[in-house]
Amino acid sequence: MGTPLDTRTAQAEEVLERLYEEYPDTTISLNYSNRLELLIAVMLSAQCTDERVNKVTADLFAKYDTAEDYAAAEQDELAEDINSITYFNNKAKYIRSACADIIEKHDGEVPDTMSELTDLAGVGRKTANVVLQHGHDIVEGIVVDTHVQRLSRRLGLTEEEYPEKIEEDLMPVVPETDWQQFTHLFISHGRAVCDARNPDCDACVLEDRCPSSKLDHDVDLASGDEW
Repeated sequence: MGTPLDTRTAQAEEVLERLYEEYPDTTISLNYSNRLELLIAVMLSAQCTDERVNKVTADLFAKYDTAEDYAAAEQDELAEDINSITYFNNKAKYIRSACADIIEKHDGEVPDTMSELTDLAGVGRKTANVVLQHGHDIVEGIVVDTHVQRLSRRLGLTEEEYPEKIEEDLMPVVPETDWQQFTHLFISHGRAVCDARNPDCDACVLEDRCPSSKLDHDVDLASGDEW
């Protein structure tokens, strides 16, 4: 019980094989119909649930259509439109600024490179990776959200603490063909079984390979705290 394989590469391959079987249809859970909507949705999703974002964007995307619409919006009005989202004032500022740059520097189109995306206000590497993967079919890295951060540490795939370092550490051990699905599989498993506060190790398909298993170990490797 709770014994990882000898190498991180072998551990990653075993984890992926089991999670593919457990969650065969997993994919992005944000709703969008074009690249701009995807960018906006991912920007809103920072430290906020996808479920909440989808509720907000159902009305937001009906009201605002183009980058010009967002850039021309009054700050107070856009903030009010997204006021149930965490940090809505800052996110409204980022959206307006990013859309202004999309108009001025990219002819109104969401850019398709990591450097151009991360130059936009409010867009970090995680957001850029999602937009590249699902908006442009370009996979340059692994999206490290809170689920990937937590599970990759619990499973002994990394000892790094911060998203960009975790991504850098995971890329050599996760097959490149699996980089996109790796995130979705970890999100699905994190939501269904391996949550932050009380993971259901009894129901986990990875329990026998998990060095953080509550059934066999005393410490949560994600946090370093005792169970």
